Amino acid sequence: MTDRMPRRLTLEPGWRGMVGDLASDQRAFKKVPWSKVMMWAFLVSDVFIFACFLVGYMMARIASSAPWPNASEVFALDVAGRQVPLLLIAIMTFILISSSGTMALAVKCGYERRRFATGGLLIATALLGTIFVGMQAFEWTKLIHEGVRPWSNPWGAEQFGAAFFLITGFHGTHVSVGVLFLVVMAIKVLRGSLQAGRPGFLTGRRGRYEMVETLGLYWHFVDLVWVFIFAFFYLW
Repeated sequence: MTDRMPRRLTLEPGWRGMVGDLASDQRAFKKVPWSKVMMWAFLVSDVFIFACFLVGYMMARIASSAPWPNASEVFALDVAGRQVPLLLIAIMTFILISSSGTMALAVKCGYERRRFATGGLLIATALLGTIFVGMQAFEWTKLIHEGVRPWSNPWGAEQFGAAFFLITGFHGTHVSVGVLFLVVMAIKVLRGSLQAGRPGFLTGRRGRYEMVETLGLYWHFVDLVWVFIFAFFYLW
């Protein structure tokens, strides 16, 4: 019994210290909010998913024996009797990139404690995201009406439809979720929940606007992914 007691006393402080280090975000990430760390972890995992989709698309296109549809013709819009290639996609890209600018301004105004400016810019970002999703829905409707399906399309390789609906649908889901969170955050900012530190969803600590920046990380990621989709799927 006497041999075991000293060993037990020397082990307990070590175990307690290790548990404390693992459980405390303040020790592991001294000046980084825990929500931001978790958002970065989520975005890194999402990068792998989008990368797998795009690499799979490129491999399917390279390996396809059937002719691959010409994106300039497939995604052209009829304007005054003329087919304008990629017009809708160019407008969608401009809108989404513009939303990154309003989101960056919202983060800046948040850290300056400008509540109404922050809320207004969040609403503007959500509105731009909603327009993007609406235009994407129009694009889907147009192609479905022309005969594109996940298992076939009227212009050549059958894999085109599956790749299109999978990649753009997955990205569109991300944008839709982002719009929902932007609206929730805008409501919280405008009613003063972040300033007062009221308990609730996405509120954070009193007087802190870190959650706006965390949401901004997600939104910028969604915009950046679209640039790669635009380059590899629509321009290639």
